[in-house]
Amino acid sequence: MTIRAPEEAEDDPVIRRAERADLLAVVSIENASFDHPWPYDAFDDLLGEPGFLVAECEGQVAGYVVSDVTPTAGRRLGHVKDIAVHPDHRGDGIGSALLSRSIAVLAAHGADTVKLEVRRSNERAKRLYRQFDFEPLRLMPGYYADDEDAIVMIRKLE
Repeated sequence: MTIRAPEEAEDDPVIRRAERADLLAVVSIENASFDHPWPYDAFDDLLGEPGFLVAECEGQVAGYVVSDVTPTAGRRLGHVKDIAVHPDHRGDGIGSALLSRSIAVLAAHGADTVKLEVRRSNERAKRLYRQFDFEPLRLMPGYYADDEDAIVMIRKLE
């Protein structure tokens, strides 16, 4: 039985830590979302990490996010490394729910800033990140395997 907060609607996704039983669904979403997907083993290695979250809708994994916190020059930098939503659930607010919870987890683990990389051509993702107050920091030429540039975006946490 899932207990929801009063402000949560019945059809809102349930965001929770990823479990071994979620891995095939996560990899399937990864493969449907990216031309150069992470392998199964990469996700398997991250099980148990507080920043590996899934969104569940109607008993099915509909999306996931992978993030962590790294000490850097006396600060604690949060990093959203991977986020994706199943194609059938895009536009349903799942990416927003995952990103929101991920930022909260990173803040709870001491991050004072969060960064992420996004393809220069991924307008939909950039719009989402701007809604969460991420701002472009720099361009990383040829960052992706297909030589596309990445934009590093950053958000300071309060």
